[in-house]
Amino acid sequence: MKTAIGVGGYVNAHVEDNVQFFLAAETMGVDCVWSAEAWGQDAVTSIAYLAARTERIKLGTGIMQISARAPSMTAMTALSLHALSAGRFILGLGASGPQVVEGLHGVDYRAPLGRLRETLSICRLAFAGEKLRFAGKHFELPRPGGEGKAIRLDHPPAEIPIYLATLGPKSLEFTGGAADGWLGTSFSPDHASAHFDYIDAGLREAGRSRADIDLNAAVTVGIDEDVQRLIDARKPGVAFNLGGMGSAQTNFYNEAFQRAGYVDDAKAVQALWLEGKRKEAAARVPDEMVTQFQALGTVDMVRARLQRYKDAGVNTLNLRLDTAHGWDDRLALLEQTLDIIRALD
Repeated sequence: MKTAIGVGGYVNAHVEDNVQFFLAAETMGVDCVWSAEAWGQDAVTSIAYLAARTERIKLGTGIMQISARAPSMTAMTALSLHALSAGRFILGLGASGPQVVEGLHGVDYRAPLGRLRETLSICRLAFAGEKLRFAGKHFELPRPGGEGKAIRLDHPPAEIPIYLATLGPKSLEFTGGAADGWLGTSFSPDHASAHFDYIDAGLREAGRSRADIDLNAAVTVGIDEDVQRLIDARKPGVAFNLGGMGSAQTNFYNEAFQRAGYVDDAKAVQALWLEGKRKEAAARVPDEMVTQFQALGTVDMVRARLQRYKDAGVNTLNLRLDTAHGWDDRLALLEQTLDIIRALD
């Protein structure tokens, strides 16, 4: 299995400590770094900086929000990062959610899959060195009736993998049919069908197989003999995903947990969160909504959980390291986790 780690809120941490962590991860053999983008740091700046500081590790945006950029700018940025990183760049795209798209970017959230589909098509035109001539439902290049003309980006053609962060059934099917990789969250190997059934349907429709797509799954790893402490510490984060990562009407994280069989629990936690009862929402999260979606506990427990991810068909584990301590402890946990993964059957 391949491994990845993520760039999170570096503004609130010591930047050089972050960089040294990624340099150490590169030395340890971690395959990829993914940069986050929500309402703090953008996904591009950190990757450009790391391109200059690293040599081997792949660098991906996890993810660029499609509503924050015109498709041509997304393509131009990807080609620039491809050049700056000597071909190590992976373009990760996602539609985000209505609270960010409409609240932060002031863009209509309707038809996120349609806009994602057309963004991917325009990027692939650009990567192939074609003139950007496109007539879609959401984007049209050049703009009709104006003075613009179809423009070819001033970059040589490049093979840039495109990964999609998707959660809804139709979006997962599109990912299976069109993407080079999937960036998965709210995933449990015990309930893999909640995601993989749809990805597999998209693969079949496109005449593809699992060999044609890199299935990345985010997994929080925490190793401690006090298992209940680890579980309790993760419940607020689960409650946030269920209640805060989306609006009352649109929350793809919540829906993913529901498809895994936690319908009543997911709805109850969301209701408490939306009422402003955040502590109660966290307390309402059952232990198994943590343990079945993360890898927490003793070394043997974590080994067994990560084996489940491999057996379910996950190609790459995006490791989210559960430690409240310093960088030395984080590095130690990363090294320990990598040793576990490399020894899996």
